[in-house]
Amino acid sequence: MLTTERYREGLRERLGFVPRRLTEGVRGYGFNTRVVWVHAVSVGEVLAASRLVGELEAALGPGWGVVVSTTTKTGQALARERFGADQVFYMPLDFAFAVRRYMRALKPAALVLMESELWPRMLHECGRAGVPVAVVNARVSDRSFARGMRVRAVWGWVLRRVSLWLAQSEEDARRLVAMGARADAVKVGGNLKYDVRAPKVSRVARVIKELAGDKPIIVAGSTLGRDAEKTASEEEMLLRAWGGDQFEGIASFLVLAPRHPERFAEVEKAIFNFPFAQATNCEPPDECVGSEVFLLDTIGDLAAVYGVADVAFVGGSLVERGGHNPLEPAQFGIPVVMGPSFENFRDIVAKMQAANAIRIVQDKDELETALTVLLTDREAAKAMGERGRKVFEEQQGATGRAVEAVVAMIAGAKS
Repeated sequence: MLTTERYREGLRERLGFVPRRLTEGVRGYGFNTRVVWVHAVSVGEVLAASRLVGELEAALGPGWGVVVSTTTKTGQALARERFGADQVFYMPLDFAFAVRRYMRALKPAALVLMESELWPRMLHECGRAGVPVAVVNARVSDRSFARGMRVRAVWGWVLRRVSLWLAQSEEDARRLVAMGARADAVKVGGNLKYDVRAPKVSRVARVIKELAGDKPIIVAGSTLGRDAEKTASEEEMLLRAWGGDQFEGIASFLVLAPRHPERFAEVEKAIFNFPFAQATNCEPPDECVGSEVFLLDTIGDLAAVYGVADVAFVGGSLVERGGHNPLEPAQFGIPVVMGPSFENFRDIVAKMQAANAIRIVQDKDELETALTVLLTDREAAKAMGERGRKVFEEQQGATGRAVEAVVAMIAGAKS
C-alpha cells in the first residue's frame, strides 16, 4: 500500500485514524444521531449505492445519518462528490485496532456492505458489538464460488456472520446457501444497478458531442489492459477494429474510457498516432477541433458520456475479466456490444440476450463487423437500443426492496 499510488492515499484513515471531518459531520446531524455505515468498494459500488443512501436516510427519518466508506481512490473521489466529504472515509484495514476505532467513533446501528465485500475481523467486531450486517446487491462470480466451495468449512463461518443477504439473482442466492450462508438470511433483492438513474449531461459529454459534429459516436467504456490470454489491450483491439477495412468510408468518433486511471498514460501512447484529444485538455473545446479519438481521462463522467453515444462497447469483456455493467449504456436506449467474458453480469446479459438487446462478439474481427452493422443500419440499431432500455426499466425496484429490508433488520435488532 505504501508503494502503490492507488491505495497509498488515505493510509492514516485505513490504519484507524478517524478523520475529524467525519466525527464533526456525524455531530452535524445532531447529538442523538444514530448512524448506518455503508461500504462501497469502488466506483461501480458507489454508483449502485447512490440511490440507496438517499432513500435509506429518508426512510429512517430524523435523528439518523448514513456514512460511506470506500476502498479505492477513485471510489473515494466519486463518493465525496455524491455524498459530501464529511460523510465519506476510507475503509479501515481488517485489524482489530483499526476497526475498533471506527466502531467506537461511529457506534453504527448497522453495517451495509455493497455486493460481497467481506472482512472477517470487521464481521467479528460487529458481532461483538451487536451490530447487524447486511450485504446488498450480493453476487457470487464463478471464480468466487469455486474458491468458496473449496474452503466451505472456513468460509461458511464468515458467511453466517451476516444477518441479511440480498442477492442479485436466484442463482446468486443458491450459491450463497451452498457456500454456507444461513438459508433464512438469504433473499433475492434484484440488482441495484437497474435503479441507477441517468445523470445530467456533463460538460465532458457536451464537449464530445460538439467535437463529433455529425459523426456517430462510439463509446468504449471501462476498457482494460491485456491479460495472460491476450496480446493486445481492449483499447488496441478497438483501434484496430475502428481502423479496419469494414470501416472504410464510415466516418465515426471513437471515445475510449479506461477503467483504471493509472492506465490513462498507457492509452494515450496507444492513440498518439491518431488525431486525438483528452477530456482534461479540451477547455475550451476549440483546442481539440479535428480530433477523431477521444480519451476520457476523468472520473465519474462515463455514465453521462454513454448518453451521447450511438453505439456502446462495454469493456472487461474482450479480456478475461468478467465484464462490466451493460445497463449503464442500455438505460439511454443505446445498442450495446460486449465480448465473451461477462460472468460478472451473467444475469443481466442473459435478460438482454433474451430481448435481442445486446451483441456478443468473440474477437476483434467480430467486433469490427458488429460496430459496422450498427453504424450503417441505424433503424436496426435504434430498435436494439430501445429493447435494451425496456430491459433496464422492467428490472427496476431493487433499491426500494433493499431499503425496506435493511430498515426491518435494524428494527429487529433494536427490539
